Amino acid sequence: MTLIEKIDSDLKAALKNKDEVRLNVLRMLKSELRYKTIDTGNDLSEEDAMAVLSSAAKKRSEAIEQFQRGGREDLVKQETAEYEIIKEYLPEQLSDGELEDIVKKTIAETSAVSIKDLGTVMKALMPKVRGRADGKTVNIAVRNILQGE
Repeated sequence: MTLIEKIDSDLKAALKNKDEVRLNVLRMLKSELRYKTIDTGNDLSEEDAMAVLSSAAKKRSEAIEQFQRGGREDLVKQETAEYEIIKEYLPEQLSDGELEDIVKKTIAETSAVSIKDLGTVMKALMPKVRGRADGKTVNIAVRNILQGE
């Protein structure tokens, strides 16, 4: 079952169960997936669909941070609930140790020696961790290793 088919199936189940939060999140995801399909002009691959979901999760994560700073606990709770639902469809996130290992291997593969090689390392690394680690986290890990921290 593809990711899009799973979302469709879960959407129907949420309708039957009258789960409003899940229903709204799945409708939003379905809409974003449909928009991306129209935008590209082709059916989405699993990677494309995963990128759409990763983007949605990142938006929720950033919104949670902003609402926490603003003291809006009601919105933090809502965004957190949506984030948890989206996370169910994403692959297991890499632990710090796993990410560090992948970063070190990629640095060795690209023969990177300084922070000037950051772009080269990131270009080689992101396809390996897409959907399993946030780009910001990956960038920080690469910087730390290249700077010897």
